[in-house]
Amino acid sequence: FYLSNTGPHNPTGARLSADKARRIRALAQAHDLILIEDDIFGDFESSPSDRPAADDSRDRVAQVGSFSKALSASLRCGYLIVREDWLDALVDLRTATTFSGAGLTQAIIARLLRDGAWQQHTRLLRQRLARARPRAIRLLNALGLRPWHEPEDGMFLWCRLPDGIDGARLAQTGLQQGLMLAPGNVFSQSQSAGGMMRFNVSQMDDPRLPDRLATLLKVCPR
Repeated sequence: FYLSNTGPHNPTGARLSADKARRIRALAQAHDLILIEDDIFGDFESSPSDRPAADDSRDRVAQVGSFSKALSASLRCGYLIVREDWLDALVDLRTATTFSGAGLTQAIIARLLRDGAWQQHTRLLRQRLARARPRAIRLLNALGLRPWHEPEDGMFLWCRLPDGIDGARLAQTGLQQGLMLAPGNVFSQSQSAGGMMRFNVSQMDDPRLPDRLATLLKVCPR
């Protein structure tokens, strides 16, 4: 199978282009692959980007979504869109691994969806992120932390660290000073992103942050 986190991608914030979505579908067809589309950040998009599942009959696509990312980490509820003949086996697997459903959480989310509160909530989230993103980019650029890509949506910025600074060492130094950071190799199976760092724009409005980051960059071992 092929697992795809389409958009906004974690950690880069990038979105899948229409051309690449078509190529993925063609490769899946040619090599008899099942596509697992991890779409848990889709509610952060102002307009949907192309998905491998977009014009597929779903014969080979499973689309996974979540409400917890945009609502609350305490409400662990998601959804799965798959072909009908896969459902029974997947329900059995879920029952074997979780034992029970989240009935109260599902009822809360169903109510939010019915009365339009979910749509209003996610619209306000996107507006807040749209205001926070350029501020965060300016802050990071001023510190020499260059975004690899400036996303249109979402909450993540994937930044290059100044030469000679390793993300893991910077994160360890930050922890010692009470600041939690997300070093690049946490997101890299090949451990080839030591010079990168992921930032969450929704948590970068603290007025103390610029000075604390600047100090960290100065004292971090090289």
